[in-house]
Amino acid sequence: MLNFDFYNPTQILFGQGQIAAITPLVPAGARVLMLYGGGSIKRNGVYEEVKAALSGHTVIEFAGIEPNPHYETLMKAVEIVKAEKIDFLLAVGGGSVIDGTKFVAAAALFGDEDPWLILKKGGANITAALPLGAVLTLPATGSEMNPASVVTRAATQEKRAFHSRHVFPKFSVLDPSKTFTLPLRQVGNGVVDAYVHVMEQYLTYPANAPVQDRWAEGLLLTLVEEGPKTLSEPENLDVRANVMWSATLALNGVIGVGVPQDWATHLIGHELTALYQLDHAQTLAIVLPGILTVRKEAKRAKLLQYAARVWGITEGDDDSRIAAAIERTRGFFEQMGVQTRLSGYGLDASAIEAVVAALEAHKMVKLGEHRDVDAAAARAALELSL
Repeated sequence: MLNFDFYNPTQILFGQGQIAAITPLVPAGARVLMLYGGGSIKRNGVYEEVKAALSGHTVIEFAGIEPNPHYETLMKAVEIVKAEKIDFLLAVGGGSVIDGTKFVAAAALFGDEDPWLILKKGGANITAALPLGAVLTLPATGSEMNPASVVTRAATQEKRAFHSRHVFPKFSVLDPSKTFTLPLRQVGNGVVDAYVHVMEQYLTYPANAPVQDRWAEGLLLTLVEEGPKTLSEPENLDVRANVMWSATLALNGVIGVGVPQDWATHLIGHELTALYQLDHAQTLAIVLPGILTVRKEAKRAKLLQYAARVWGITEGDDDSRIAAAIERTRGFFEQMGVQTRLSGYGLDASAIEAVVAALEAHKMVKLGEHRDVDAAAARAALELSL
């Protein structure tokens, strides 16, 4: 097992009725900026519950944060933070709203420098951020319990990520009943997103870390078992609870400690989103099967372990078991309603060349756990999902 430094200070309030519990967690007298997306929180009761919980605070609202939050939109929120002397940020929504709020928290205290430098330098230049909390309405990204954020600059078609311990949420509310009104497309996307988060940390090469392996495999099995039920039993609270908690645990850091990590699928997928506005999970479903196939030699030991422990595939030679596990993975994504082929989104081979060109322009040509996923490997992976 590799050395690691694990830190996660986020308090989790899980279950029905927990929004009311945030009242004492927001500092008394704080001026709060409540950030959210397109207004779905006003249709599912979340908005009213949050406003009631914050009735003793001054609350200013900022709506309109997009899926794959735009830098341009978030900078408007930064202006409000400064003008209104905001003390605390509350993200109410899914991962995009929480990601965007993290950027606002850091950019508001970034001084006179260009805040885009936060994204260009991956967050290494963040020295302070406003405190923030979150009320999660869409389980997917794990942003509610991690220090990561991804932001898109629409003007230049760039999608960049940053990490900083300064932007861990102080608390996050996870009420699975608030996911009942989600469109099934978003539910399916969330399951796929969480699944690939686990895969990026698990499916690399053995590091003699059985605790992390078993935890990761448990999350994958839970998503395989419970994920389809979210579509067939959309108001099953226990199913929603298990999926929600799985998505949080998939990227709160615990399964990634002491093991090598990949993330090539995500970085290639980011370019697809930036160029063609595909949902994040859709890009992951396109890229992952191809990456696993192209890199099956480097990942052979873990692919065989994955085949046996997650999919129960133990018969046949090594190559056939690996191929079967990859196809089962693709089939699971399709079962969740997420297309795994570029053609399913109206894209052809020209999109592959555009993505590869973007990877080269952004110097994303040494990806993966061995830093050997170059432009040619990315092209080969995408060609397998035409």
